[in-house]
Amino acid sequence: MLRYVYASDLNDFPKLARTMFRDRADQFKTRLGWDVSVDPEGYERDEYDDLNPLYVIWEEPDGSHGGSMRFLPTTGRTMVNEHFSDLISGPIKSPLIWECTRFCLTSGAGGHVAAALMLGGGEIMQNFGVEHFVGVFDARMVRMLSHDRVVARGAGQRGRGARTDQCGTLAF
Repeated sequence: MLRYVYASDLNDFPKLARTMFRDRADQFKTRLGWDVSVDPEGYERDEYDDLNPLYVIWEEPDGSHGGSMRFLPTTGRTMVNEHFSDLISGPIKSPLIWECTRFCLTSGAGGHVAAALMLGGGEIMQNFGVEHFVGVFDARMVRMLSHDRVVARGAGQRGRGARTDQCGTLAF
């Protein structure tokens, strides 16, 4: 089932939160080899998790994490503006544009999980009046998004091949 949970409410779902941050460590550090920090509990968290983002989380029947995405309005701090400014022509700040980051699927997740998360993104757009999502994604993510009929339009990129980082908007 899809859950929409603000960071300030994650304590109400301890198993879901615990497994989400561990799955993020597994995906980003172990499987993708990203330079992310993992704490002694095995959680991948960063400073943007402290800004009370809205998470869209696929919850498995046993209450564990199956997949998730993190959303922040661009009117505040975002990864795109603070860490990927070389990929954009200037800061992105608009109440109509939200940043989407930390798209994560638990190892072995079925295709229905990614599709449900995309649906969740569309519901955020509809319910919050969001016109665009912005994010940084790599070549693997572009391929995966295209299977779910999500269009990733690039604004700037760096790197080559599978290690290409691209900043752009996502159209659901």
